[in-house]
This record gives sequence, C-alpha cells and structure tokens, in this order.
Amino acid sequence: MIEFVTVLGLALVLGWPLGRYLAAVMRGEPMRGDRLFGWFERLLYRLLGVGPAQGMGWKAYAGAFLLSNLVLGLLAMGIFMTQAWLPLNPNDAPNMRWDLALHTAVSFLTNTNQQHYSGQAQLSYLAQMTGVVGLQVITPMMGLALVVATLRGLFGGRNARVANTGQPDAVSLDLGNYWADVIRPTVRVFLPLCLLLSLLLAWQGVPSTLAGGPVATPMDASVTLKEQRIPLGPVAPMVAAKQLGTNGGGWYGPNSAVPLENPTPLSNLLQTLAIILLPVSVAFMVGAFTGRRKFAALVLGCMLLMSLASTGLALWSEGHSSSATDIALMEGKEVRLGADASALWAALTTQTSNGSVNAMHDSLAPLTGLVTLGNMLVNAIWGGIGCGLQQFLVYLLLSVFLAGLMTGRTPELFGRKIEAPEVKLLAVLVLLQPLVVLGFTAVTLVLPSITGNSNPAFHGISQVLYEYASAFANNGSGFEGLGDATYWWNLSCAAVLALGRYPALILPLVIAALLARKRLAPEGAGTLQIETPTFALTLIAVIVILTLLQFMPVLVLGPVAEHLSMGAR
Repeated sequence: MIEFVTVLGLALVLGWPLGRYLAAVMRGEPMRGDRLFGWFERLLYRLLGVGPAQGMGWKAYAGAFLLSNLVLGLLAMGIFMTQAWLPLNPNDAPNMRWDLALHTAVSFLTNTNQQHYSGQAQLSYLAQMTGVVGLQVITPMMGLALVVATLRGLFGGRNARVANTGQPDAVSLDLGNYWADVIRPTVRVFLPLCLLLSLLLAWQGVPSTLAGGPVATPMDASVTLKEQRIPLGPVAPMVAAKQLGTNGGGWYGPNSAVPLENPTPLSNLLQTLAIILLPVSVAFMVGAFTGRRKFAALVLGCMLLMSLASTGLALWSEGHSSSATDIALMEGKEVRLGADASALWAALTTQTSNGSVNAMHDSLAPLTGLVTLGNMLVNAIWGGIGCGLQQFLVYLLLSVFLAGLMTGRTPELFGRKIEAPEVKLLAVLVLLQPLVVLGFTAVTLVLPSITGNSNPAFHGISQVLYEYASAFANNGSGFEGLGDATYWWNLSCAAVLALGRYPALILPLVIAALLARKRLAPEGAGTLQIETPTFALTLIAVIVILTLLQFMPVLVLGPVAEHLSMGAR
C-alpha cells in the first residue's frame, strides 16, 4: 500500500508540470528549447519532405497516419524475417517465420507489444533496437497526435475561419499537422525522458551493452548442459521506452520479472511509476491545451477514481481474499517483490495499455485476473498515451447522448449537437469490441486443436479471453500458460490488434471533424453541464454498465467461477 501511495503521488506531482509542458509542445508555440531541438526537427521534416505548418483535414490526417504505419510495419517485418543475415546478432537469433514476423510487426506497430516469442532468444540486437525499440518510441506519439487532433476538432478546429452563420468553413477546417504532432513530442518529451530513465536503470544494474553475454559453466558436471550464455544487450534503453511509452514488450521473455531487467526495489519503483507517468500527464495536458480547466478536472477525476477502485480491489484480492492464502498463487511471482508489488504492477499495467509484468498474470488470484481483464475491457482508466484519452472521449460522447435523452435535452458537447451520423459511428466502436473479442474467443474454445491453453475448465476460458482482450485493448500482457506461437494465434491476434487500434483512433477523429463543421450554439440554461460531479458519476456508470453488460457472462464462466471453485476446496 505504501508503494501504491508513493507511485500515485509521484505521478500526480510530476504529471501536472509535464502535462503543461506537453500542451505547449502540442500547440507548437515558440519555446526555450527551440534552439536545442529545432535543428533536429527541421532535419526530420526535410528527410520526410513535409511542411510542419501545413494544416490537415481529417482525411489527410488519417491518411498520413495510416501511410506511416504501413511503411514502418513493412520495414519492421522485413527486419524480423532477415535478422539472421544482418549485423548485431551475437546470439545467432534465426530468421522469424512469416506469421510470427507479421504478428510481431503489427503488435509493436499498434503500441501493443504482445509477444509470441521469447525476446532474448528469438530477436537479434539489431531487431530489438530498430524493429522493436524504434516502434516503441514512435507509436505512442502517434496515439498522442490523434487525440490532440480530435481535441482540436471538438473545439472547432485549429484556426478555422467562421462565417457570420457560425458555421466553420469546411475547406479551412484544420486539425493540425500529423508529422509535426508526432515529431515534436517525440523529440522534446519522449526521447529526453527515455534517456533519463535508461541512465537511472543502468545505474541500478540493468544491462546496457552491445557485447555478447558471458558464458557460464554449470557447477554440476553431470548435467547435459555443459555451458550457458547469459543473455545481455542494450536492455536499459528498451526498458525505458517500454515503460514510458505504455509499450510493455520486454527484452527478456519473462519481462520485468527477470532480475536483469528489474534488479532492485528502486528499479521496480521507477518502472512502476513510468507506467502511468505519461498517461497521467496527458490527462493534465487537456486543461492547458483546451483552456477548459473544469473539463480537465472531469477527465482526471474520473480516471483517478476508477484507478483507485481497480488498484484497491487488486491489492485486496492478491493479499487478503479467500484465495490469497493458496500457496499455488506464489508460482510465477518474484519472492523478492512479493504479492503487493505484483498486484500493484498488474493493476497499473492494465489500467494503461502498457502490458509489462513483474509477475506472471497466469498465476494471479482469480479475482485479480478479473480486475486486469476489466481494466483492459474498459481501456480508458488511464489508457495508453493518447489512445486512452481517445477511448475516454468515446465514452464521454456516448454519455452526453444518453444523458441528453434522459433529461429531454438535445445532446450537445461544447455547443455542437450530437446527431445521427455521430451516434452511428459511436455504435460501431461500442459493438466492435464484443463482436471481435467474444467472437474469436468462442471460435478458439470450440476448436480445441487450435486453442493451446494449458489449463482446463474455468482458467482455460480465462486464458483465451485474456489473450484476445489484451490484443484488442493494445495492452500486450497475457496468461503465459497459453501456447500462442502458432499460425492461428499469430494471424488471429494480428487481426484483433489492428481492429483494436485503428478504428478506435480514427473514428473519434471523424466524429470530431463532423462536430467541428456544425453551428456553434451558445450555452444557456438548458445546456447539459458535463463539468460536474453528477455527470462524472454518470459517465463512470455508463462505462461500468457497458463493460458488465457485454462481458458479464464470459467473466462469470472464467475468473468468477474459478474463484468460487477455489473457495469450495
């Protein structure tokens, strides 16, 4: 509990100034750091052949986003499939099979980092440093760019010309420049933070070297294995990027449960803090970026309240519930960290789209597994950088529409009416998650030959559901008892990864663009006030009800039934 209070307190204290700085970066204002960072940004713009001052409508913005993803995905997949022939491969990692390379490329491209391979054994240093860490740096900033463009649209667009009718000129609607929105926070925020954290982690003993690992000889001469190479590499920079960028993919297969990747209590504290630092900062950014402090308070308050409830339930379940005394639950946990630190990490890594672990989630208490599943199904408690706030805006729009209907008022958000076209797009986003997650879960469970789970009955259902829920939420954590390095799992998860990422980022942008072109109505006595505690509770209720109604049956068949069966023993 002390660690939870410390981490949350530090995140809030550091997140406020970082959020204000992030807002200034995304507004593109002249800053003191222009002399330090400007030359590098101009070099990148020149290499890409783009003009950072040129505004984009939603089609151009989304098109640039998709084009950049396509190019980066093909490059990453090419590296994974040819790494054995490329330099910086001291551990002789083989080329990846095409389906595993596809899944890995899509996984890191979608800021998910779901790993169907064992990192240090199946990827070369070059593949880790370029195909993995390169995407870990860029993709979080893509999510941030999309949500910033959406916020601009909700408030009428950037520098939009408004006619006498109050209707923004459709031709002039400016949602920002995609390339500038990605490059500026990458250069001015993310990379400096990664440098600082990687130095701190290296100080704590996390490896940071390009040399091959040492070779150890077993003390028992009778064993079959005569020598073992200890895998090292530039681990600290990757860990910094994976934690700060809500990425989650580790250098080593067991992730931050490995002492080399997370050697000390201080490194564990730093990595736990890094999980939520930028998502919290993005919530603070909303106020400075939009100029509406009460709106930022609504966002931060709702996320914080849900985070406290989720984390408290996870800590109770793992340390004090009826199943917590079962000695089997210590399998898959680091004794040096303990149950509380494992539960805290599990809660925060699924409240965001981080997905890194310091204990195997397959070994969590059933109700803790229920908490982690619920966090990913909501996917807006803190969420990933940008994409968490984007999902929160979806819930916000839906809540405004429902509250308007219940009170007999025309649903409006920031003076613009929410009408049929916007509601239809919201319906697509609401229905897509259960259709994809439950559909793939059902097909996989019906065909045992492709399932690959290591446990029967209730826990087996949880394993399959968790894998698809994690993929759709772009989280990446998993119940590691699942045998997922198969054609079925690689290809089906690649599809779920893409379906969970691109519609969730692009459709809210489209909705914002539609709203931006509508007549701005002045607020009056009949306007629905959203920046109030009452609406905040309504919003949270909508989130909870949607999640429970859509997924309650499968959650009862999985973690709830497993908890009850353990109590019966």
